[in-house]
Amino acid sequence: MRGVSPEGFPDWEVAEIEKFRVTHPALYEWRKSAHLIPELMDRPIGRAIPLASPAKAGAQRQSLNQPGDTLDKNHPRDWAPAFAGEGGNDTMTSWTSAYLGYGWSWFLWTLIDILVIAFPVMLAVAMIIYADRKIWAAIALRKGPNVVGPFGLLQSFADGIKVFLQETIIPASANKGLFLLAPIITFTVALIVWAVIPFAPGVVLANINVGLLYVLAASSLGVYGVIIAGWSSNSKYPFYSALRASAQMVSYEVAIGFVLISVVLWAGSFNLSTIVNAQQGHIFGLLNGFGFNPLLFPMAVVFFISSMAETARAPFDLTEAESELVAGFQTEYSSMSFALFWLGEYANVILMCALNAILFWGGWLPPLNLPFLDLPFGLNILWLFAKIWVFFFLFSWVKATVPRYRYDQLMRLGWKVFLPLSLVFLFLVSGYLMLVRVGVPA
Repeated sequence: MRGVSPEGFPDWEVAEIEKFRVTHPALYEWRKSAHLIPELMDRPIGRAIPLASPAKAGAQRQSLNQPGDTLDKNHPRDWAPAFAGEGGNDTMTSWTSAYLGYGWSWFLWTLIDILVIAFPVMLAVAMIIYADRKIWAAIALRKGPNVVGPFGLLQSFADGIKVFLQETIIPASANKGLFLLAPIITFTVALIVWAVIPFAPGVVLANINVGLLYVLAASSLGVYGVIIAGWSSNSKYPFYSALRASAQMVSYEVAIGFVLISVVLWAGSFNLSTIVNAQQGHIFGLLNGFGFNPLLFPMAVVFFISSMAETARAPFDLTEAESELVAGFQTEYSSMSFALFWLGEYANVILMCALNAILFWGGWLPPLNLPFLDLPFGLNILWLFAKIWVFFFLFSWVKATVPRYRYDQLMRLGWKVFLPLSLVFLFLVSGYLMLVRVGVPA
């Protein structure tokens, strides 16, 4: 009968088992031995199974999930969803699904994965604020924080306790709802982008095929926190800051978009893990990273500078220029609402450092394509952390040494320099790929 396998299950379900058996052979054998899945009839691994039409597959799915059905661990409909992804928390989910059911088990382990990412990011924010101040002090021949805790390491935590204990003051003429919503938006958007950041092979919360589009879309939302904060304060200088933020975001996101298109063309995917793997073996197979490619190196420079503009770091901190706007959109804020802006800003800085490393400098890959540099036991994540630290040092170095741009200089750099430059190199990259991958017809 068409659409049904020899095991008696619909073809689309057996295809999911077959795909999982090929991509995760060890986990497949473990689940089979634990009687968590039914055993397939003998057939060569990798053999293609003809699928039913989409309409028929949908009807089969619907017929298998009628109200009143009970979970059966020996039927594919109850475990097939766990096989749809690549890696992740499948093993942990299988341990607890017998007690909680698949849905609650998946929710529990996904929540744990989120906390495993969010807590270290918040700890990293506290420490890079300390590192930022130490780097500025060293460049200015000062000591920096050195009183609270050993070497001043607890200074950021002391600052956090101080703002937590302060009173939140809302201006009488402000829009209260939006005034309090703005820092929440900034902080939340700074965290949700980390969902698709791959730290090592398979170490990613959501390994979606359009990860790069998700990053671009979610990171663009951060400017709404600044705009809402400036407008809801009902004050002159914060409103000017909101106008500057919107114009600055538009100016540099255009150039960033063309830069990312060139990366996608070369890697052939929007998936961030695939983009990292595509960077292996440039320049005679010795170097890992698009940044070592002569056609993509200028794009890496444009992306690095644009990422500073996107995070409003010096010399592009026109949204909070203290000599012109007091403190910009943050002028009327105090206590934890002010702290949320700082946390969101530095979380975005770490994110942009991570994106620079992932998109152009090999992510978790070692700089040299040599076997002994490939660390065992998942320790390649240390390469990513090292690259993030290098880029953060460059961010701090620039902030401590380069004077702030005038606003007309900021606009000129975005529209008259970066936009034409990114277009030219996008044309060169696409032309080169057409020659070497597609060929030119005679």
